[in-house]
Amino acid sequence: MNNTLMKPMGIANAGDEMFQMIEQNVSSQLIGQKELVRSMMICLLCDGHLLIEGLPGLAKTTAAKTFASAFEGEFMRIQFTPDLLPSDLIGTDIFLQEQGRFEFRKGPLFNHIVLADEINRAPAKVQSALLEAMGEKQISIGLERHELPDLFMVMATQNPIEQEGTYRLPEAQLDRFLLHVNVGYPSHNEELQIIELDEKRHQPTSADKPLPHINQEAIFAARQRVKQTYIDEKLKHYIVSLINATREPQKYSDKLASWLHVGASPRATLGVVNVAKAIAYLEGDDYVTPSHIQEAVPNVLRHRIVEAFEAEAEGISRDQIIRHLLEVVALP
Repeated sequence: MNNTLMKPMGIANAGDEMFQMIEQNVSSQLIGQKELVRSMMICLLCDGHLLIEGLPGLAKTTAAKTFASAFEGEFMRIQFTPDLLPSDLIGTDIFLQEQGRFEFRKGPLFNHIVLADEINRAPAKVQSALLEAMGEKQISIGLERHELPDLFMVMATQNPIEQEGTYRLPEAQLDRFLLHVNVGYPSHNEELQIIELDEKRHQPTSADKPLPHINQEAIFAARQRVKQTYIDEKLKHYIVSLINATREPQKYSDKLASWLHVGASPRATLGVVNVAKAIAYLEGDDYVTPSHIQEAVPNVLRHRIVEAFEAEAEGISRDQIIRHLLEVVALP
């Protein structure tokens, strides 16, 4: 069982050709990142947020910026640093001396697509400033609440935790991300294509073709169609069983019980349902199948479970735990 969403991206209906157009255009500029492009598409369709993890130089930031350029709306990149303050994200009240009153000045979070670059380089206080925005689509300043746009998506990049000068993201914040995608090194042929693409971009006669813009009304309409994708009651029970197995692993496998310390929250259950529907939609299916669920589970659970000391001592990764989870929980 693959631990990532690796199937070729399809298209749900003839009326949804815009998503195929986005995938083709973005993928043409991001060699070897088809899984990441698909994950960004899924988060957009599910009204969720995406955490992208990988070593420096793997085009995480470029992928987010290229993807955002395909949509109608405001894009903002925030470089997270150790000296960043919460007010640098959400904004602050400014006193207008001539008028004798305070006025709220919006921060960069008040944009449609926000790239939180190297999010784990800022301390926990700054990272927690995203919690309300990501969960409630609003910002609270004092006694006032300020609504964020209806189309609001956070794409955060981070380097591995082992890198110097990084901070571990709070568990509550990790749970707000719908998907957690690992970005690896490109293959030999893909890296050759990257060289060729870079050479073309630096040619005097070359000019990047602008990506087509998709309006927000079309995105909201597609989200409604994703929600209407049918999922059988037996598959709902299967999803709940998968999540319960992370909380009570001793009922399923002694090995799983020794590897898991903390299980997934109910938000993970909803995440698997919604992501499975989005996968079915993108592949042109009118209903969810077990394979859609099994593809959705790894990226939904990767950041929501905590391995036990025994797993760390044995060098067992979270992806290995999830693969075993899918093996021991029976299909309906």
